[in-house]
Amino acid sequence: MIAAALDTGISCAWVLADALYGSDYKLRRMLEDRGQPYVLAVRSNQHLRFLTQEGLVQTDPAYLAGELEAGDWHALSAGEGAKGPRLYHWARLPLNWTTQHGFERWLLFRRNLRNPDEIAYYFAHAREGASLAELAGAAGLRWTIEECFLRAKDDLGLDHCEARSWHGWHRHMTLVMAAAAFLTKLAADQRRAAWIRAEPELGDPSKRDKTSPKRRAA
Repeated sequence: MIAAALDTGISCAWVLADALYGSDYKLRRMLEDRGQPYVLAVRSNQHLRFLTQEGLVQTDPAYLAGELEAGDWHALSAGEGAKGPRLYHWARLPLNWTTQHGFERWLLFRRNLRNPDEIAYYFAHAREGASLAELAGAAGLRWTIEECFLRAKDDLGLDHCEARSWHGWHRHMTLVMAAAAFLTKLAADQRRAAWIRAEPELGDPSKRDKTSPKRRAA
């Protein structure tokens, strides 16, 4: 399905997925062959192999996380949440595997600020020069996607489907996601209209650079 979407020419900044898909070697290779950046979650015991001067090293993300120094971790936002920026500690290690020109592979770590033992792991395939903050922001987009799916399930029955063919499944998903997009646009328009009613002078393009009376009073 991802390949079919990319074949149509859809522009995709990142492909994101949970550990079920992140552990799929064929999926990762398909995306890399297409030059498609991704941040895919992996399990703590994901099998890793490195060829070093000493020979072949076999390890896993959990072990490598334990080897990181305190200075390797950086507090970065994974995006905006219901209560503001979702801050975590992030770190990364290069995966020195063969890759296409202009791309890099990383093993990405996300650690809970309050519970350092709670760590998530990701394989990242990104263009050269991508910063740790960019990878963290991409990984954090999964929260936004999951929220979208949750609302579509609760409000529109995204998961209420007993289709027995791909045709039926696609029809159900397409209709539900079209309805979700319509409602999202409607809600955004209503919020914008309410905001303009509260700040009428800001609804006039000629006055948008001016400070409202309420803000001046504040």
